Amino acid sequence: MEDEKIVELYLERNETAIEKTSEKYGKRLRSISKGIVKDLETAEECENDTYMAAWSSIPPHEPKTYFYAFLARIIRNISIACCRKKTAIKRSAFISELSDEMEECIPSPDDLNCRIDDMVFAEMINKFLGGLDSEKRKIFVRRYWYLDSVAEISEKLLISESKVKTVLFRTRNKLREFLEKEGYTL
Repeated sequence: MEDEKIVELYLERNETAIEKTSEKYGKRLRSISKGIVKDLETAEECENDTYMAAWSSIPPHEPKTYFYAFLARIIRNISIACCRKKTAIKRSAFISELSDEMEECIPSPDDLNCRIDDMVFAEMINKFLGGLDSEKRKIFVRRYWYLDSVAEISEKLLISESKVKTVLFRTRNKLREFLEKEGYTL
């Protein structure tokens, strides 16, 4: 079933919307969550919470053209919140490590001078990622969106861990330079 029709089911408050969403995207959503929480049972709970969150936020949102991205963002946020709530020290340390890496090249939302409109910033990130070659973009997104470890990225893309680390380091530096060139103070 097409995304637009699934979203229409949500708008009509038809409960088959959740079933159709699960059929089409359940496996992919669980995969995102499992990569973050590292536990299938918890990932399944996050998946169910995602369907409930989608049910609650459609309407007013009507993500007909970006439905999977809408769901992926919800499950990612729920999964990260779940990690924080469970105070899984090892996983929390990993998320903190990733946050520290990105702080070097993304403005802090707590600094009033650095607050920017989310949509404009998202466009800038998309522009930057669009300028990367496919491999570098995959490595960056796997690390900072899916929260894959360097070892997992290396295994999935069949490249060495040292290459992954080097690409991530250089890409973060390029992102910092790109944002500074666009006028964002870091």
